[in-house]
Amino acid sequence: MRDPIAARRVAAPLRLLVGSAPDPSVGERDRLGRALMERDEPGDALVRAIREDHIVSMPMFRQALDRGIDSIPDPPEQLREFFEMLTRTPDWVDEAKLAHGARVLRRVGLDASLVLGYGSLLGGYNNSGPLPLLMASGKLTGEQTLHRVSETSVWWRGVTAPGGLDRFGEGWKLTVHVRAMHAFLNYQHEHDPAWRSDLRGLPINQFDQAGTLGLFSTTFLIHTRVLGMRYTRADAEAAMHLWCYVGWLMGVDEHWLPFTEADGRRMIYHIGIASPAADANSLALAKSLIDSPKLIHHKNFQRIRRTYDYERGLSLATTLLGPAGVRALRVPMRPPWYPVWRAAANTAKHRVIARLPGGQRWVDARAERQLEHAHRRLLGGERPPIGQIAHSA
Repeated sequence: MRDPIAARRVAAPLRLLVGSAPDPSVGERDRLGRALMERDEPGDALVRAIREDHIVSMPMFRQALDRGIDSIPDPPEQLREFFEMLTRTPDWVDEAKLAHGARVLRRVGLDASLVLGYGSLLGGYNNSGPLPLLMASGKLTGEQTLHRVSETSVWWRGVTAPGGLDRFGEGWKLTVHVRAMHAFLNYQHEHDPAWRSDLRGLPINQFDQAGTLGLFSTTFLIHTRVLGMRYTRADAEAAMHLWCYVGWLMGVDEHWLPFTEADGRRMIYHIGIASPAADANSLALAKSLIDSPKLIHHKNFQRIRRTYDYERGLSLATTLLGPAGVRALRVPMRPPWYPVWRAAANTAKHRVIARLPGGQRWVDARAERQLEHAHRRLLGGERPPIGQIAHSA
């Protein structure tokens, strides 16, 4: 709450969606503050077993992740506890809802990667609290930006793939991999004297993790609706359910798992108005993301296609984040020409064609082709490694 005027200005569009009494109560404000000093305790215990006690190794972790804890003869107790905790799926998880939510999210097709980039990722830079970690990694500036966006794309496709969140599904394994990576980063920076927890909270804390989860779930649904996507109440509930399970796997406390859109909107608004305003790190990361289309290689008409992609990104950012959101990041504003076009195209697809015999199958198949094409364009189809954590061990 240190930058209330700037934060409220950026979060103003969300306030309209929260309903009556949108501002946090005294209890909610206190809970937000405490979240800044709360970490993923099971993840921290695993890292301590590796870094301090030296009784768990990274090869053990990878084997348990890929083949199961029972594939390791007499595994260390800390490693067994970590994986047994993850495989005790909470009672609230509904497999049918997970499958439904995955279909709903993948149906977005082309717009999924664009919304994640110019809505979720770019919008997240307005919260400057966790950005020193991103800058220190060097993975979100310059040419590394495309690799980071591609990593996110691979992970998103994994968690939304059919069976992706099964125990040995790609999405499950990638999510747990990222959780371990986060735990390593938190441990490393928390023990760095240069990190000021009294000013920023813990390096990777529940406040920031809840905000990130909200960007992938609540904010994603809002932004794709702006682009003409249609969700029934059951569709939206299933999508939120999927992200709650992903958040649980990622180490987000159940208090911060929004099972309904109403809860999600209230949570993301409260996090938005409590976040520190954009700073120099925000501006550098935003510029790298906005300029990233200029680095994509095209076989033909490269200059024209790069210019188109760049202008498309600015049009999307202006519409999805609103004038205050892009001004705070010093992103050039553009008219909403692309969102208007996408809204018209998506309305035709999802409200007309999808209702015809065989129409929904055609829409879903087209969305899958678009997702694959978008992924190939980023790095020429190269699959990036998801979060290198071996060097942290």
